[in-house]
Amino acid sequence: MRILKEPLFHFFLIGVAIFIWFHIVAPETETVESLAIITIDEDDVARLADQFEARWKRRPNDAELEALVNASIREEVLVREARKLGLDRGDSVIRSRLSQKMDFLTEAIATSVVPEEEELEAFLNQNPARYATPDRVAFTQIFLGEDPSEAQIEASLAALKAGQEVTDSDASTFLPASMPLTVTRVIDSVFGPGFSEGLLEVETGPWGGPVQSGYGVHLVQVRAFEPSRTPALSEIHSDVLRDWRRAASEDLAHAQYDSLVQNYEIVSPDLSGSAE
Repeated sequence: MRILKEPLFHFFLIGVAIFIWFHIVAPETETVESLAIITIDEDDVARLADQFEARWKRRPNDAELEALVNASIREEVLVREARKLGLDRGDSVIRSRLSQKMDFLTEAIATSVVPEEEELEAFLNQNPARYATPDRVAFTQIFLGEDPSEAQIEASLAALKAGQEVTDSDASTFLPASMPLTVTRVIDSVFGPGFSEGLLEVETGPWGGPVQSGYGVHLVQVRAFEPSRTPALSEIHSDVLRDWRRAASEDLAHAQYDSLVQNYEIVSPDLSGSAE
């Protein structure tokens, strides 16, 4: 959908979303002339009752509902009086909350857009490392100790290749003798950082090594190796869609700000050299 990449279309969507949102949350009767009137209608009462039920798992009785309405009226009175006193101005919490609501509008737009499959495929191709699966290795190992001699290593390796048994060093009893197909980071968490890199240098099938771990020297038999790959879109569609929408939300937020800032004349001090 090429039109989704046009800034003017983004601005149109943003404008429509903002209009609809304010139309929903702002009572139609609340104008500059009617700020002295506080109206609680049936929809407001129903909303208060639903909120009560969501919290307490039952409908409010008449007294509770009346208390909810009175609390809502009190809150509205205090909010309006606070605005008259200018208490909302310069309040970092309020300003941050309003800024977040503007960002939420933009995020809602991105969430509602359904991209074409071609767009998701292109996004996946642009970010293959984000979705690539890690290498996985299945292997068996024999621990020869912290510092075996070259002769011991060669003799043990020759024996293993000949089908003979080689006994582990006594110090290796807590290490697994073998692991099924396992991601490399998990292997390194067991044998120490870098052990998986040594496994990847060993030919699959025959015994090989030596491979250094955090504990010492090992001979290994790599039984299977599954290299890293980027899954097809059909396998990770929901993940790609989520990330695409997040990226679209960020793009729209920048476009929205670039559009809105044009409505203002920005006056700020020259900060060049102020940090010296």
